[in-house]
Amino acid sequence: MGKLPPRRKAIFLDRDGIINHDPGDYTRNISEFTLLPSVLYSLKILVERGFVLILITNQGGIAKGIYTHEDVDEIHTYLKDLCEKNATPILDIYYSPHHEITGKSLSRKPGSMMIERAVARYNIDPETSWMVGDKQRDLDCASPLGVRGVLIPTNEPLQNFLHLLV
Repeated sequence: MGKLPPRRKAIFLDRDGIINHDPGDYTRNISEFTLLPSVLYSLKILVERGFVLILITNQGGIAKGIYTHEDVDEIHTYLKDLCEKNATPILDIYYSPHHEITGKSLSRKPGSMMIERAVARYNIDPETSWMVGDKQRDLDCASPLGVRGVLIPTNEPLQNFLHLLV
């Protein structure tokens, strides 16, 4: 029987308010997507520390009809390309297109389904991983699996919180 690969440690990142500027309502399209200062530098430090990067984001504007899956895919393709060029590849992106106004979903944060899928698919060790978000629901989606969380004020530099992610 083959030996199991070593478990990986991950940084699960919320998107709006952590990676890009959160305008307070929705980032509807690529023209409204503005990377926050220090994000690429911060991701570089995290990758150097041996973490893989996984994006976990609610995109309820899809359910509300404010933007489309294609708009989200365009933003995520752009972000992945930026990160590739920065030598900080995003291992995967999980997003929930649901919103409470259209019905409950287990995938929408604070539900843990997106984190559960990533942990299973990529052999992630929850005990050495972190969830970084700007809302309590971001941390709540990861805590049932034993993933610790770091709550950052919306649009604050990720760089200021790197000392917590070890």
